Amino acid sequence: MNETRGSALRPLARVLTDGRTGPVLLFVEGAAGTGKSHLLQELADLPGTAETVRVRWRCGTDGGPPDEDAHRRVPTLWLVDDVHRADEAELLRLRRVLEALEPGSAAAVAYRPEELPAPGLPLGAPPLTYPSRLTVLRHRPAPWDEERVRRAAAEALEADCTDEAVRRLRELTGGVPRVVVDLLAVLGERHPPFTGTAAEVEAAGVPARLAELVLSRTHALSPAHRPVVWAAAVLGEPAGRDELVAVSGLGAAAGGDALLRALETAALAEPAEGRYGFAVPLAAPAVRACVPGPVRQDLHGRAARALGRRQPVPWADVAEHHRAAGDARRWLGAVERAAESAAASGRHEQAVALLERTLATPGLPPRSRARLAPLLARSAVTGLRSDRTVEVLAQIVRDASLPPAVRGELRLDLGLMLCNQMGRFPEGWRMLEIAAAELREVRPGLAARAMTALSSPYWPGSSLDVHRRWLAEATAAADVSGDEPMRTAVLAGRAGLAMSCADPGAWELAKELPAEDTDPACARQAARGLCNTADFAVWLGFYERAEDLLAAGSDLSARSGAPYMEYNALGTRLLQEWWTGRWPGLAERCEEFVAATADMPFIASDAYVVRGLLAVAQGDWGEAVSWLSQRGTFGTEKLPVPLGATAAGGMIRLALARQEVEAAAEQARAAWAVVAGKGVWPWAAELAPWAVEALSRAGDGAAAHAVVRDFSRGLGRSDAPAARAALIWSRAVLAETEAPDREPRDGLLRAAELYREAAAAYAELPRPYTRALTAEGAARCVLAADSGSGAGPGAGSVTGAGADPDTEPGSGESPVPAADPGDTAASPAPNPTPGSAPAPDHPATPAAIAELEDCARSFTELGAVWDAARARALLRTRLPARKGRPPGRPSHADELSPREAEVAQLAVSGLTNREIAATLHLSPRTVEQHIARAMRKTGALSRRDLAHRLGGTP
Repeated sequence: MNETRGSALRPLARVLTDGRTGPVLLFVEGAAGTGKSHLLQELADLPGTAETVRVRWRCGTDGGPPDEDAHRRVPTLWLVDDVHRADEAELLRLRRVLEALEPGSAAAVAYRPEELPAPGLPLGAPPLTYPSRLTVLRHRPAPWDEERVRRAAAEALEADCTDEAVRRLRELTGGVPRVVVDLLAVLGERHPPFTGTAAEVEAAGVPARLAELVLSRTHALSPAHRPVVWAAAVLGEPAGRDELVAVSGLGAAAGGDALLRALETAALAEPAEGRYGFAVPLAAPAVRACVPGPVRQDLHGRAARALGRRQPVPWADVAEHHRAAGDARRWLGAVERAAESAAASGRHEQAVALLERTLATPGLPPRSRARLAPLLARSAVTGLRSDRTVEVLAQIVRDASLPPAVRGELRLDLGLMLCNQMGRFPEGWRMLEIAAAELREVRPGLAARAMTALSSPYWPGSSLDVHRRWLAEATAAADVSGDEPMRTAVLAGRAGLAMSCADPGAWELAKELPAEDTDPACARQAARGLCNTADFAVWLGFYERAEDLLAAGSDLSARSGAPYMEYNALGTRLLQEWWTGRWPGLAERCEEFVAATADMPFIASDAYVVRGLLAVAQGDWGEAVSWLSQRGTFGTEKLPVPLGATAAGGMIRLALARQEVEAAAEQARAAWAVVAGKGVWPWAAELAPWAVEALSRAGDGAAAHAVVRDFSRGLGRSDAPAARAALIWSRAVLAETEAPDREPRDGLLRAAELYREAAAAYAELPRPYTRALTAEGAARCVLAADSGSGAGPGAGSVTGAGADPDTEPGSGESPVPAADPGDTAASPAPNPTPGSAPAPDHPATPAAIAELEDCARSFTELGAVWDAARARALLRTRLPARKGRPPGRPSHADELSPREAEVAQLAVSGLTNREIAATLHLSPRTVEQHIARAMRKTGALSRRDLAHRLGGTP
């Protein structure tokens, strides 16, 4: 119960439970549907003394009032409803009842104040003479707020409402409970079923109960007075008296009289001081639909003229009124003004929606299409596209009657949308090439913009040399044009291309971008340049320096009204947080980003990939595949080159962990071909180590060597810290995998040195997760070398493929070595003595163990459940048994043992028994036993239930 309603019930509750308390009269006033009768029912259900009598009295019914004399001497709760319908006789008897209320009795009197015969006097005139002992209170039920509307929707509908849909429900109904419930009932019967959008709420129509109420009140007015109500319906929102009268066409005197009469009969209300309209906004369409067509057109015409006198002019509303009035010329003129106004103030989505609707109108004059289509294209490119925008523009550019310059401009913007916002690179590339050719002579500035777009290496396809040639052409075209915004666009392109290739001059180019330019067109191009260079800097590994660019680009995007670039900056920030270890809440931020861009998933591709990489580290492999595959929203082959390489690296790692070595190698070959074809070698950083491991384990050593060689040559002396660290890591993997075939011990120690060098490079960036992965590799190689094993990555690598004993040290069980079936080069480590772990046999072993323990801690702090479990599993095979511990397994009674908790955690994260076995170096049978014991100890009935139970398990 809310606090307001509770304050109304408490005084009556005290009277009913304490017969000595003086009588209370509660007036409950509110418009139709506000919950007055519901409140009376709550009062009827209040506890009272055994002698308390409850009397219900609905005024205006055939049954008439109850006999008040029968209840005069006993504690009574009078619940009187619809007092506004009472006749004089009923009012007289009700007044006698209330004047005679005794201690221990109370009354609640409900009515609609707008329908009282004497306004403000629910009991009629003259006012009631209240006895001095009587406490008199007044309560007006409050409309529902958004949260209460959301709860009602959740109870009534199967689909979850979006925030926008809940907000629209609240706005249309005014929060009136009865109207909310009725509208939800309409939505519940909708076919096709309601999916929870605001558009469906708006299309639901007017509930019958509300329509009948407002139409009956309108009809009760004389024909001379109705136009003022019709005017309110056409305007659709509360308006001032003069404006409302002007739209009605009645004239000042007659219009004023009509407004007074409409207010007296509750056909209209005063929702805000000096503003008149319907108490429930949803009532307007019901009245509007009943106005005769010719009359309605005249009303819309007068409404357009009235709104045109406002400052500022609401051009979108003016346009809609002109359209409804049948004035096509003024309609299209107002649409153009509305779109320009919306775009100038950064409301690009509003401009796009208006222009889409207008341009989709059949029979639109060619001249109007030529004027409006470029406005749509500009707003869509700067803002956020919709599929419908692309369809509308694609149809328009096929119009042979369009002037070449207009068609070229439309092709330019359509190409940008196809590439940047929809991921349809081949189509977008062709569109941009045609646009550059069409605009070269007639509009060289726009041609320069198309060429600059073609110079971006971000998209898959053309090689770096092709992009450089387009940039040279763009620079020449911009110089010819003298167009300052286009010169800024070319400068942004130069800075982005230089940064992607790790050219040290990129930083100076970024400083030249005019971040303080007051020209909105220049500012938007500068914002694009700052955000793009920040993104490329993050891929290079310059995280601190990129932060400044990202902050400046995000701020300028917001100030210049460029929401598309704001979203780009958000995606870059997610990547930055992933690499720099800012993982708390990162998964939720990714999912929120994806939800916010549900109708344009390509924009959220960064979020999909980061969420997938988190799922890999957390052991949620089923979810990892789904996220890395963009959840089926579009093909991963459409991803930008660096993002596609990163997603491929994650998928290859998963395949290796699942022993799907040949599949991993095929993925590596395909992904490497894309990166090599592009020639922007810093973008290979997140792919190369996993590709080398996949190819090596598949027995294709020549291809693995080629990857390392090409990566090294491609980087040359470029300043790309993340890629240089990845190159060292790739060399470490190669050394580790080749060690068994050459000099096992020396080869493993050389690999350990390379892993440590990579870990130091990642620590410098900083990148805590990859630092821990490479440090783990160093420790693994040292332990393998010192134990005399020639095992490579197949024996406990970062992919999780295991070849170690499947029992814990000191367990008393005979360990069983398991060779990795996918690693032909791996050889199993010698079996330790049953009942104990292998003792350190080399001075380097204790240091390696300490290094491995540090890695396990780092993984745990980050939340990398799978990696932490793998590191701890390798530790168990190397740590000596604790002294003084009795033989056999320790007793954990009903608590989970550390190993059971570890296995259970991986099980609920989504790994199969076989995958857990590979991660923890156990047999699938042992994993199955650990899970069974964990379920028995926690009382879980299934793995899903186990996930809930583990929340309280130490």
